[in-house]
Amino acid sequence: MARIVSSFFISVDGVVESPDEWHFPYFNEEMGTWVQAGMASAAGFLMGRKLYDEWFAYWTSPEAEAGIAEMFNAAPKYVVSNSLEKADWANTTLINGDVAARLRELKEQTAEGDFQVSGSATTVRWLLANGLLDELNLLVHPIVVGRGQRLFEDTPTHPLKLAKSETWTTGVLNLCYVPATA
Repeated sequence: MARIVSSFFISVDGVVESPDEWHFPYFNEEMGTWVQAGMASAAGFLMGRKLYDEWFAYWTSPEAEAGIAEMFNAAPKYVVSNSLEKADWANTTLINGDVAARLRELKEQTAEGDFQVSGSATTVRWLLANGLLDELNLLVHPIVVGRGQRLFEDTPTHPLKLAKSETWTTGVLNLCYVPATA
């Protein structure tokens, strides 16, 4: 059975918005290897409507980095949205209606791999609240951003258990959490 795994570049003060403005000075080979391993284990990419719109616009544009764009364009993508009527990006499936039931079916029908969620803070909060998130990876960057959307804003309590952790040479903490009930 597949899992739903979420990963965020996050600042010490919890900001996940616009990591392109603060994340890159901390990107190194350690992080690159970790990101590649996550992509290699992907059964597909799960995203909310807003991230879908952003990624579709970017990864299908001539400005997108060729190798990564080819991978994203070919990969299975699943968009959680009850407002999107059709998805024009190749290999994209809409998940709507009873989203929780549809995602449970998708996990059960997929023999191996992870459905990767990169970004989509609102979707991740919803997945966690509905018992669908299997793993939460936080790459905590040693920077205070001071403004922007935080991962958890006005969120109910969800106990988590630290499954593994490591510190990279840039000072980034790689923290892997699972729901405490798992």
